[in-house]
Parts: sequence; C-alpha cells; structure tokens
Amino acid sequence: PFFDGRSSAAMDWDPMRALQLLSDRKLSIVDVPMAPAPGEGEVRLKIGAVALNHIDVWGWRGMAFAKRKLPLTVGAEAAGTIESIGPGVEGLSVGQRVAIYGAETCGMCPACHAGRDNLCENVAGVRGFHIDGLATDYVTMKARLVVPAPDGVSLRDAACTPVTFGTVEHMLFDNARLEAGQTVLVQAGGSGIGTAAIQLAKAAGATVITTVGSPEKAEKAKALGAHHVINYREERFEGVVRKLTRKRGVDVVFEHVGVDTWAGSMFSLRRGGTLVTCGSTTGISTEINLFQLYQQQLRLIGSFGCRIENISQSLDKMAAGMKPVIDSVFPLAEFEKGLARIEGRKVFGKVIVTL
Repeated sequence: PFFDGRSSAAMDWDPMRALQLLSDRKLSIVDVPMAPAPGEGEVRLKIGAVALNHIDVWGWRGMAFAKRKLPLTVGAEAAGTIESIGPGVEGLSVGQRVAIYGAETCGMCPACHAGRDNLCENVAGVRGFHIDGLATDYVTMKARLVVPAPDGVSLRDAACTPVTFGTVEHMLFDNARLEAGQTVLVQAGGSGIGTAAIQLAKAAGATVITTVGSPEKAEKAKALGAHHVINYREERFEGVVRKLTRKRGVDVVFEHVGVDTWAGSMFSLRRGGTLVTCGSTTGISTEINLFQLYQQQLRLIGSFGCRIENISQSLDKMAAGMKPVIDSVFPLAEFEKGLARIEGRKVFGKVIVTL
C-alpha cells in the first residue's frame, strides 16, 4: 500500500519530495536532497505534471526487464518549468514550459547524432523504470533532453507528449508511413496511446477503425472522431474489419495489446499492409503464421519510444488545437490510484498526476 514516508527530523540538506518505489507495489513520498544546480549544458526543472503509462504499471508490479536499484523514483512521462539554466545552454529561458524526453540517451552515438534518439547505442534506461524518474519536485538534466512547449500548451497537455503522442507520431508516420486516404485499425482505442492514435490518424486524413471494450467507451471513441468502433467483447474485430473494408483489409494496424489481438490484427491487414507495435500488455510471446506473413507480403515493425523531434511535432499539433483526452487527474499522494485505474482497464485517455 501507499504511504507517506517523509520525515520531519532536522536535515543538513535542503529537501524536496520524490515518489519512490521501495518494493513491488509499495510507493512512498520521501524527502531527498534537492536536485543539484545545473552544470554545463544542463537545466533544472520544476516538475508540474506526470502522465501515467503502462510502463509505470509494469515497474510498480516489479516487471522490470533489466536490473534496477530500489528505491527508485517513478514517473516516465512529464512536463515542467525551467527553474534555472547552466552555462552553455542556448534557446531556453527561465520560466519556460518544457516536455521531458523519457530516456537518458548519450547524445554522442551515431543514432543520437542522426536524430534517432530511441535507437541510442548507450542509453542509460527509461526514466522511472530503469533509472530515477520524474515524479519529484525538481530534476536536473541535459538541456538537449527537454523540448519547449509553444504558447498556449499547458503543462498537463505537454506531459502527454514524450511517451504518448511522441510514440504514436513515431509509430504511425515514421514507421507505418500512414497517409491520407488510407485505413488504420487502432487497437484499444480507449487507452492513452489509443486516443492519441485516433486523433492523429484522423487529422492526417485516414479512415479510423478502433476497438474498445464497452458501450461507454464506444460512444467516447465515436465522439473523438473514430469512423468505425468495434466492441471486441461483443464481436470478433477481425471479421468486422474485413466486412468494413469489403474483404480488402486495412493499410495499417496500430497494435499494442499483444497476444490477445495479434492473430486478428494480422488477419485484418490488406496484402502488403503494415502492422506496427509498441506494446504487449496481454503477454510477450505469440505465434506468427509465416505463410501468411510472406504470401501476403506483410510488414511487421517494432516501435519503442520516439525521436525528440516527434515530441516537437506533437506539441505543435497541440498548439494548433489538438488536445489530449484526459481520463482523470490525481495529486502526487494518489499516484497509486492512477496506476490501479490503468491496470483495471477503466481509463479512456490519459491519467495525470499533478505536483
């Protein structure tokens, strides 16, 4: 259970709050030393909002797929305000709102130099999962890992760009090459990335088919702009997709569910179609029909995270009027309630934690 572990004892250092994972499913707000003053090329940020994702749930459950050291400050996706700036930083100013890249990349390898940040050869890890995250009052980091938010984009909305909208931008447009006039199947359209995918795909001129698990979510998905909504609890989505496309299939499947939907997602593709996936919430091992793969000339693409440029693209779209769907907002002390809401598949859109 969650508890507040802050101490009122006298300290010989200036404290700040951090929400830390102490052991599986055990979170605590603790006092930690203030984030250091920014050095060369660094900024110190005051965190304003953290957006929750399945990766936060996995870490909370103890499903880290690499070694990590506890206690660990949680929070992978966030936005904040620049509090101070170190020497050598240009193009940023105190008081500016910024989104924060969700991984600690090296900035030196060929992938980083090419702007392919999520392929960094020396990445330290994902914040809040492998290394200390962003659910804390202040954080000091390299200025190259923050992206300024245009005027009019709130901290709450900007917090939805480093993992959610950035990931979808990278999946749909960098990887799947989705174009106007094409048809896309968005799995789990009520999730945070599902709602973003519906919005971004429709804005690009694509026909959007999506799956949801309840009549209430179906209505919300329609209101968000999906052209066709399938309740997967009532119908086999792949059969409906074939009917909607007159047996042709869709150009792109936006997949992140995993085992439960994989075979149906492949069956939903047209000949030469593309399946792009970034998740496996229902399991990590599945079977692939190799005959179907090569005979239908399908393209299967794995996608993880995004390029820093994808965050800028997402922020620009928000500045132009696209708003993330917010499911619920919790204070830092109720972070665990947000995780439980995602784990229970109760969400439609993003869960936000404010500091």
